[in-house]
Amino acid sequence: MCSSYDVIVIGGGISGLSAAKLLFESGINVLVLEARDRVGGRTQTVRNKEVKYVDLGGSYVGPTQNHLLRMAKDLDLETYKVNVNGFVIQNTKGKSYKFQGAFPPAYNPLVYLDYNNFMRTMDQWAEQIPEDAPWKAPHALEWDKLSMMQFINKVCWTTSGRRFATLFVNFIVATETHQVSALWFLWYVKLCGGSTRVFATDNGGQERKFVGGSGQISERIMEQLQGRVKLQSPVVRIDQSGHNVIVESLNHEIYEAEYIISAIPPLLTTKIHFKPELPGIRNQLIQRLPVGSVIKCIVYYKEAFWRKMGFCGCMIMEDEDAPVGFTFDDSKPDGSVPAIVGFVFSRKATFMTNLTTEERKRRICEYYAKMMGTEEALHPVHYEEKDWCKEQYSGGCYTAYFPPGIMTQYGSVIRKPVGKIFFAGTETATTWSGYMEGAVQAGERAAREIMFQMGLITEHEIWKSEPESLDVPARPITTTFLERNLPSAQGLVNFIGYSTFFGIAVAFGIFAYKKGNAIRL
Repeated sequence: MCSSYDVIVIGGGISGLSAAKLLFESGINVLVLEARDRVGGRTQTVRNKEVKYVDLGGSYVGPTQNHLLRMAKDLDLETYKVNVNGFVIQNTKGKSYKFQGAFPPAYNPLVYLDYNNFMRTMDQWAEQIPEDAPWKAPHALEWDKLSMMQFINKVCWTTSGRRFATLFVNFIVATETHQVSALWFLWYVKLCGGSTRVFATDNGGQERKFVGGSGQISERIMEQLQGRVKLQSPVVRIDQSGHNVIVESLNHEIYEAEYIISAIPPLLTTKIHFKPELPGIRNQLIQRLPVGSVIKCIVYYKEAFWRKMGFCGCMIMEDEDAPVGFTFDDSKPDGSVPAIVGFVFSRKATFMTNLTTEERKRRICEYYAKMMGTEEALHPVHYEEKDWCKEQYSGGCYTAYFPPGIMTQYGSVIRKPVGKIFFAGTETATTWSGYMEGAVQAGERAAREIMFQMGLITEHEIWKSEPESLDVPARPITTTFLERNLPSAQGLVNFIGYSTFFGIAVAFGIFAYKKGNAIRL
């Protein structure tokens, strides 16, 4: 005898639980099946006496992330701003430089032009990409064949410009530039409000964190669902050959439902046996969407010595031998439990995952000491880390990415239902895809798709607009006249070259003219 429900949600991360919350509040009998022994998915808050609480997974929230901010307010959660008071440190070519602002300065005018042209070109190309259907962009086929490495080589002319652009991609999606489609990446940046907002702390994607940790979002929704979440229940079979859908877990528990929401990373659905088989394009899609690589490392100290030195705790590390790519101050909002959180991503995560915990901690602390010029960084009082590369029920972090050529060929089915199976997960979002914001939007959209099928709402209510958060309002991202109109580095060099050639040609012509006249005289 199996238990029957209206809807079964597969995956107890933020997206699946957001779907379940909306369905439950609408009077629909819902069950969530989660493979892990905890909820939260790619978010995880750990609590102990040394750290109070720490986010080992997704943690940041900022302006324009209105679905997430509304959800957090409903759950009575507060946010606080990440510390940005002080200098940021940039490490490049073996040297450290301090600066203020979101982006490192460029004292070489050609490098500045490269930085500016890279950001500007990304945003200009992205304007042509539809949020809900990037495969329909006017240049979709051309841009999808292009990797971000090729895009960078096309747009950036200086070595420094290419190095920063590479780090930008590594940081935003935790993977290599040659592995991701330019079409997908530019779409991804567009959904996050553009290149400046996705990268920035103040008024950007990393502006805030949740007091008490982001894991509370999933934990509090689980409490509200009143026992309708079953942990340690990986789904291994979905059979929709009959009137209702049959779902079986790894421990052979059988459930029945009218509808299913899959809220797990696309690649993980390859672990499930479907009857009938998935449509060919859907099956091909899920075979082709890998997940980024990241290790999150938090180093705790007796005091926030970097603040005393005038640093904000943010470090940007471009050198290849740096074990970490980015850091932020991770101290509590009242300044207690001083800590620096570091992100080891992409190729560096692949290398660092083979080291022991102690080796990772030592390498990171040594590099912090080098960056900030102080031995205080060598003496942590505690260390926490999470290697998302090892998570079998995530496959990595932050999100699944589209390699070149995949989006235009298979991407159109990313949200398309298969029979009575509907799809959530941050990868299916049309705002801040890859983030907690995207997870909430996607979960609620999938829930409303089922509510429409049930006749509870009209079709135009599926894609519900979200009003701007009054608590975390967004300031507009503005650009100056020069930023909009300056030439690229290569364009300037070509102009100077042409101008010099033209000047030499004119001078030679005048000289020849005068010499000819002199001979005739």
